[in-house]
Amino acid sequence: MSEFEWLVGAVVLFPLLTSVLPVAASLKWKQAGWTLATIITASTLALAVAVARIVHEHGTIEYVIAGIGERSFGIEFYVDEFSMLVVLLTLLISLGVLVYTRVGGPRGNFFYAGFLLLVGGMLGVVFTGDVFNLYVFLEIMAISSYALVSSSKYRWSTYAAFKYLLVGTVGASFYLLGVALIFAATGTLNMQDLAIQIGEAGYTDPVVITAFALMAVGLAVKIALFPVHTWLADAHASAPDGISAVISSLMPAVAVYAFARILFTAFTPEFLEANPVIAEILLVGALASLFAASLFALLQEHIKLVLAYSTVSQFGLIFIGIAVANETALFGSMLQIFGHGVVKASLFILAGMFALRFGGIRTVDEYAGLAKRAPVMAGMFAVLGISMIGLPPTVGFVGKWYIALGAFEAGHVLVAGLVLFSTLLSAGYILPFINRIYFHPFAGEDVDPAAITKGMLIAVGIGAALGLTLGFFSAEIQGLIESAVTDLLQG
Repeated sequence: MSEFEWLVGAVVLFPLLTSVLPVAASLKWKQAGWTLATIITASTLALAVAVARIVHEHGTIEYVIAGIGERSFGIEFYVDEFSMLVVLLTLLISLGVLVYTRVGGPRGNFFYAGFLLLVGGMLGVVFTGDVFNLYVFLEIMAISSYALVSSSKYRWSTYAAFKYLLVGTVGASFYLLGVALIFAATGTLNMQDLAIQIGEAGYTDPVVITAFALMAVGLAVKIALFPVHTWLADAHASAPDGISAVISSLMPAVAVYAFARILFTAFTPEFLEANPVIAEILLVGALASLFAASLFALLQEHIKLVLAYSTVSQFGLIFIGIAVANETALFGSMLQIFGHGVVKASLFILAGMFALRFGGIRTVDEYAGLAKRAPVMAGMFAVLGISMIGLPPTVGFVGKWYIALGAFEAGHVLVAGLVLFSTLLSAGYILPFINRIYFHPFAGEDVDPAAITKGMLIAVGIGAALGLTLGFFSAEIQGLIESAVTDLLQG
């Protein structure tokens, strides 16, 4: 296996290093960015599939880049089944977004350079094995996303990007301060070494607890959990539709992965056992995010705002599984991360497709009668919406069921009931759109049917098919990532 470990570094470094190619191509070819970005992303996906196969056959990979430095200070990548689940999700959705942006735009070479930086940053967050390089990759991811949000044609996108930058910088500062404290207390940055050193320092040590609190708040901003979610709605409403798909489906997923890795790998489950109050705070915060964001979504009429607040709510649900911290709930969270990513990205791309074809429609009233003019797109919206609600047999239902079951097993009966009850709130903000699409007369204008390409339909169709059928394969998925779940909970 050792001769192939370099593939781990290649998965992260390839999109980062080649992100300069679209800019360089601008000297001669003004429209080469999309082609280069698609080739690079597809090639990275091929490398990731190879790494996934190695991990499946040989187990966890711990790879120090070029063998530089001791593990406590060197640049180490740590890869297991959980890592690969998020990496494959990231690259698959990124390819789907590229299919949309070929026509939906933006199309500039500089846009695609930023897009590759964003992809590389997200992959780095997932693979990194130390808490400082996690900060570095988080900032690569964040800075590129600020630029991409501002690339929209809407004038207020610059304001949204600036607000996003300010809030993101505050979150990053909290996280970095936590890293500084934990380094002062333990003398290491490596997550595996931290698990040992934090245990020796004491899980109830005030410095350890403060470091965790600061890192948790910083990552909560990146995840967009309530009440530090306010940047998300503005960013979604003004960003290009393809970037909204990434911001909603991938960036919070990557941040949740980072939080889970720090909590379970660096601080270990024993930290939660020694500090039950922290576990309760995490659980209450997750529930608050689930229900508050659902209520905000109910008040919206703009499809992108509905989906934005739905993201905050769904990651509150995912966070419940992490806070419950048993194998059943944690598997439910992992399944929900993947399922939500596919479904939410598809919904954002589909919203962009409706806007392209029907003259920029966005509100629930403007969706009236679309099934009569675009039955295939309307059918995909209905399937994706049902999966987002979490009705059986969709992946949204199965992930939610495992989280509720895990909460019940942990003795949190009320939490389990609230998780299942949240389905009604999800239905409250999705069903009005489906109702308008199917049961109201069409009163708009079919402006540009040719704007919808076969590639767009295939990409969203795959997302709808996965949302509908992945739940049937939950047992197989559980078998594939079972060891990762067990390893996380064993610290």
